[in-house]
Amino acid sequence: MINGGDTAWVLTATALVMLMTPGLALFYGGLVRRKNVLSILMQCMFILALVSVTWVLVGYTMAFGKDFNGWGIIGNLDNIGLKGIGSDPGPYAKTIPSAAFALFQMMFAIITPALIIGAFAERKRFKAFVLFILLWSLLVYSPICHWVWGDGGWLKNMGVLDYAGGTVVHISSGVAALVAALVLGPRVRRESDRFEPHDVRLTVMGAGILWFGWFGFNGGSALAADGHAVNAVLVTNTAAGMGALTWLTMSWLHKGSPSVIGAVSGAIAGEVGITPASGFVDPSSAIVIGFIAGAVCYGAILLRQRLQIDDALDVWAVHGVGGTLGVLLTGVLAVATIGGAKGLIDGNAGQVGTQLVAIAAVWIYSAIATLVILKVVGAFVGLRVEESEEEAGLDASQHGETVVYQS
Repeated sequence: MINGGDTAWVLTATALVMLMTPGLALFYGGLVRRKNVLSILMQCMFILALVSVTWVLVGYTMAFGKDFNGWGIIGNLDNIGLKGIGSDPGPYAKTIPSAAFALFQMMFAIITPALIIGAFAERKRFKAFVLFILLWSLLVYSPICHWVWGDGGWLKNMGVLDYAGGTVVHISSGVAALVAALVLGPRVRRESDRFEPHDVRLTVMGAGILWFGWFGFNGGSALAADGHAVNAVLVTNTAAGMGALTWLTMSWLHKGSPSVIGAVSGAIAGEVGITPASGFVDPSSAIVIGFIAGAVCYGAILLRQRLQIDDALDVWAVHGVGGTLGVLLTGVLAVATIGGAKGLIDGNAGQVGTQLVAIAAVWIYSAIATLVILKVVGAFVGLRVEESEEEAGLDASQHGETVVYQS
């Protein structure tokens, strides 16, 4: 039976997750140079529009349709155009309309490719961006979503634990970001270029919106207004706080000053780490996850810098590495008293092995599929803007608009 309270909560969570994409636009927009801020805002809003349509047409059925041929790889096309999805409960949620579930999952499908744009910020041709996002959302996101959450998905059948998207959202996008950064190459750099954020205030505002929206991201994944949702929100907030404190402290000790960007980046790292575990761990474990995610993701940024990989906004270091840690730690710290699943500390050492299989599968598939998509798109329209266009900034060269700042 449809439960009004559960439905209201899922709709609220849907709105919270939708707000995360504009929040991400502000977070990323503050980190790029002034001449590229509109391009970041445009890319995020374009993804919001594009995936809203493609998810209805075919993305949902590829992810959550009945398993095609029993292979556990992709859903069939029975629900194309959301056919059969309406006001009655569906197979994934017994107390809310199936359309509410499809709408909630749409917001995950939107923000996941949006995360990737931080890797190729300030240098990708808009035509290439459009084709890449279209192909990636259908050929990478939807299949991985089916593997992990779809009825009959092969990783779901193995028993992988991923409450709200450590594999589906963060590993897939983080690995894709690393591949994109390597394929496109570094931004053009002059002697005077420092690539410093043009407005940290926007970044802090965006981080606050992301923190707020993450309550819907993880709490809404309970698909009910119950204790599971409460625990997911509680551990999300706890891990975010611990991640912020850890990153801030490490950057303070390392660079001699408490960094504003470090604090908000640490909060995001903690939220990424807790995402797959939020339905399976208690608040004390959330502190552990936030600490490890904050520390290791900070180290990953230092490694990326040493390797001179121009992942412009550190998507791989935060989402790829943080998501990997979160999925692995879920297999260690899950306890049956929270979500009914046991991890290593609760006597089920085999769960760690299952989590490692999922991590490896998503890393490999996302890397290979992203590389193929980039090569195909590059062959047709070219991936990068011309050097002169990059120098002028993508706001002017790709969109014919600029921001006028009053002194």
